[in-house]
Amino acid sequence: MMPSFWLSTLDPVTPRPPLDGDRSYDVAIAGGGYTGLWTAYYLARTAPHLSIVVLEAEYCGFGASGRNGGWASGLFPVGEAKLARRYGPERARAMHANLADAVDEVGRVATAEDIDCHYAKGGTISLARSPAQLRRARSAPGFLAAAEAKAVCNATDVLGGVYSPDCAALHPARLVRGLADAVERLGVTIHEGTRVLSLERGSVRTDHGTVTAGTVVRALEGYTAQLAGHRRALAPVYSLMIATEPLPASTWERIGLGRRETFTDERHMIIYGQRTADDRLAFGGRGAPYHFGSRIEPSYDQVPEVFDSLSHTLAEMFRIRPAIAYRWGGPLGIPRDWMPSVGLRDGVAWAGGYVGDGVAAANLAGRTLADLIAGHETARTTLPWVGHRSRRWEPEPLRWLGINAALRATTLRDALEKHPAPAR
Repeated sequence: MMPSFWLSTLDPVTPRPPLDGDRSYDVAIAGGGYTGLWTAYYLARTAPHLSIVVLEAEYCGFGASGRNGGWASGLFPVGEAKLARRYGPERARAMHANLADAVDEVGRVATAEDIDCHYAKGGTISLARSPAQLRRARSAPGFLAAAEAKAVCNATDVLGGVYSPDCAALHPARLVRGLADAVERLGVTIHEGTRVLSLERGSVRTDHGTVTAGTVVRALEGYTAQLAGHRRALAPVYSLMIATEPLPASTWERIGLGRRETFTDERHMIIYGQRTADDRLAFGGRGAPYHFGSRIEPSYDQVPEVFDSLSHTLAEMFRIRPAIAYRWGGPLGIPRDWMPSVGLRDGVAWAGGYVGDGVAAANLAGRTLADLIAGHETARTTLPWVGHRSRRWEPEPLRWLGINAALRATTLRDALEKHPAPAR
């Protein structure tokens, strides 16, 4: 697995010791990414009398937490209107308000714990670059006319855009590594190089021993399918990224993103980018195939045609031909109904299924799990995603056929919107 740009800019990892045999804790957390670490962080602060262990197969930040686009955003994969129909408008608004607050909370904790993660809350802009995209954008809160949108992000063919203040650009690997250190300072034990094989009420079985615990937490996101009995819980779908060499000041004067706003456009096949603290463009998107049986392999991070497509899109958006310095990828977790969830039932807790918008959502999930585990009833524990259970994905080969067909259909929809059929 190729390291991300983010991980490549940090000192080499010195792994923490693995679990050294059977142990007992009050809380055992499977997964050393954002979800597991935020849960440990808030639980250690809320209930310092509890003994807590985090079990990580590689090292903290190895997965999506060290590979993502660096968006701490208030985005949620299920729209507010759909949430309102199912849970009522008040709870739907609360879900989105809590996610917006999580963006600020990430920044607050980074400051409090002295985590230099290059946090910059410039908001996010979604550009409308075709008539069909413009029609979608016009109905969204925060709509901008073409001139206003281009003043934020001066891409080609901009017809309008949608701006939201609820997003911060950051260096995701700096955040996850700093968070792991903060968790240890609070007395939490972290064992890296310890692969969780299965979990159930009261115990977590690993390749280095079994941990018994009053509460066990599943926080594996895109790697959930590797856990015994969970192959159909979340589909691991790959997202790939590139990062340019640093761009000159003259290029940034033309492009904009002066407050390090994150950017995307209104196409159906998601793309996402940010201006890094050292003036690169870090840019990613979906489009890599889903692999039969929910397989995860290091080679799946490298899909040359997707990297070429990302490079072409970046060049076309900004009329630049930058040198690409880094190429990487990794899996994210997608539930069958695209609804992330958080919960605790019979001593087993879980959180995840963020569909790629997990940087801020994992913070909210961690706070919520800490409330649930500590037995505290709060406004967070009444949010719509608490206790939600998505139905399982279909068995193979239906899963492989369905997901890859959806990916191809999404690409086709974008192509048709960009080059609509002539009127008869």
